[in-house]
Amino acid sequence: MTALDTARAATLPAELYLDPAVLAREVERIFGRTWQLVARADELARPGDFVPATIVDEPIVIARGTDGVLRGFYNVCRHRAGQVALTRGNRKSLQCRYHGWTYGLDGRLRACPEMDGTEGFRKEDFGLIPIRVDRFGPFVFANLDPDAPSLAEVLGAIPDEVAGAGYDIDRMRLVERRDYVIECNWKVYVDNYLEGYHLPIAHPGLFRELDYDAYRVETFPWYSKQHAPIRDLKPGEEIGRDRRYIRSPDGEEDALYYWLFPNTMLNIYQDNISSNVILPLGPDRTLTIFEWFFAEPGTGQGWESMQQTIAFSDEIQQEDIVLCEQVQRGLRSRSYSTGRFSAKRENGVHHFQELVRTALEGD
Repeated sequence: MTALDTARAATLPAELYLDPAVLAREVERIFGRTWQLVARADELARPGDFVPATIVDEPIVIARGTDGVLRGFYNVCRHRAGQVALTRGNRKSLQCRYHGWTYGLDGRLRACPEMDGTEGFRKEDFGLIPIRVDRFGPFVFANLDPDAPSLAEVLGAIPDEVAGAGYDIDRMRLVERRDYVIECNWKVYVDNYLEGYHLPIAHPGLFRELDYDAYRVETFPWYSKQHAPIRDLKPGEEIGRDRRYIRSPDGEEDALYYWLFPNTMLNIYQDNISSNVILPLGPDRTLTIFEWFFAEPGTGQGWESMQQTIAFSDEIQQEDIVLCEQVQRGLRSRSYSTGRFSAKRENGVHHFQELVRTALEGD
């Protein structure tokens, strides 16, 4: 996708952010066919660990088998559709709390009480239905579509770039999680994330940290990468008083923002990585899940620094919530249908919207 493409394009029409039928189509054609961040690796570190999750409204369970293999299944008993995992835990099997059907962590049906007289019934035909799972660093992803590209294909160069920048994300440990419910369509939030055009007006604190003139977005088949270099200190500025971050010698990689289609963001700074997962709760209501990871949480000054980082991120999030809720109100106005992109600043938004458009129009 070129700058010329963006310069000629129009934004998605407002009805795609408002119509419940569009959201139902997105759940099937987008969320049901893409890699979704559903768990953390530390939750599934030991054989026998399992974690129930959902992909929008589809119940799933991720389990570390007694053989050490990570697997995923629909969290639906094959008898009469009860759930086999209601809370995370560690066991050698999963049991439906309705009629006691019991499954191994490999998905095979082990026990089904009082089914002896059922004609043509075979336990081997009624195992849990598997789904695809994979891992990147501390993040566990699942995909309901057996024909979707692999997670490695979707991630492209991201793992090598993160490692090359010196981040050992496998050592990152969760420090905090915060959930935000926002009164906007999920795409409004993603649109907002994918451009730095609003930084000078909406995020004065973040704007002070970044070299806005050098801010740019690269797009790839299934993700985009925002380059947001930390700017040099101005004369008289002090770390801790005027600025939070110092530009390092390789300044370009001071801050990296990756977005994976459709709804996962990985934000990488000098001392931490955070993940954002954006989930629709309705056409005009969205859940954003933020998790912050640090290599060495520690105590004392290190702990205080982490709390300041989280507070700074929360400040930016609160500013974005105001923007996104204003946009949602504007999308409902009879005066608005569609808009135009800044060719210089909004190629990432255009890229996302074209992926959405293609998914909704596809078979």
